[in-house]
Amino acid sequence: MNYTLHQLQVFLKVSEKQSITKAAEELFLTQPAVSIQLRNFQDQFSIPLTEVVGRKLYVTDFGKEIAGAAQNILNEVHAINYKSLLYAGSLTGKLKISIVSTAKYVMPFFLADFIRDNEGVELAMDVTNKAKVVQTLEANEVDFAMVSVLPKQLKVHKVELMENKLYLVGGTKHKVGNSRKLHNFFEKLPLIYREQGSATRMAMEGYIRSNKLPSPKKIELTSNEAVKQAVIAGLGFSIMPLIGIKNELLNNDLQIIPVKGLPISTTWHLIWLKEKKLSPAANAFLEHLRDQKEEIIKSSFDWFEPY
Repeated sequence: MNYTLHQLQVFLKVSEKQSITKAAEELFLTQPAVSIQLRNFQDQFSIPLTEVVGRKLYVTDFGKEIAGAAQNILNEVHAINYKSLLYAGSLTGKLKISIVSTAKYVMPFFLADFIRDNEGVELAMDVTNKAKVVQTLEANEVDFAMVSVLPKQLKVHKVELMENKLYLVGGTKHKVGNSRKLHNFFEKLPLIYREQGSATRMAMEGYIRSNKLPSPKKIELTSNEAVKQAVIAGLGFSIMPLIGIKNELLNNDLQIIPVKGLPISTTWHLIWLKEKKLSPAANAFLEHLRDQKEEIIKSSFDWFEPY
């Protein structure tokens, strides 16, 4: 057999995503390139690795066995690279982080200097909703997770990063009435929600429930960006994290609507499983956070404080 490391990487990613399209996106390759590598890898086995049923790709039982072997081989390759760079005095390894979608406005600022100063460290960061972030952490698929609401069902260590504020926002095309009787105000307000499993959705529903408010004309969208654009366009109003609407506030595309009980204030945390054996790269990142956190907040999020 003459399979290459590249073919192993491609097959492993296809088996993880069960999609050539998604694998191509994550590997920064074209779909035809992934398909060719997958076919060349398959040609070296007499037993199918994948099958397509109803236009959906599935990994066969044999394919899952090969994917496990591929992961072990690639882990050994990373270990060789690590030992080589360690001998040369450089930090190396792979840092895997899963973050909730609104944390994409925060986490890159805490990572930038660390990744730049440690060229041997690879970064894999998954951006999804809170439910999936907790699932990947629980399954030990990542080193760290970034959340604003700590998962009660897991035993975790945590590092506090910064405050997270959520406000009621609307597009500037909307004229907001003068009534500040909360129930009457919300009764006429078409609300836009994030999808189930989102921490922002949970915070919004918690606020409405605790104040016994109506929530008319419910619209549900699956990303913070989609909600933001819908609010700007005038589809409705939403309770959103301040961290994700800086430019829209400065450009006068969005307005913060002052109402009783808002903002909701939580805290961004970086968390990891208590039983997790952190890699040298992961431990070095924690040291970076402890040393540089305050300076990063001061230099990158000074605009946040006045709100």
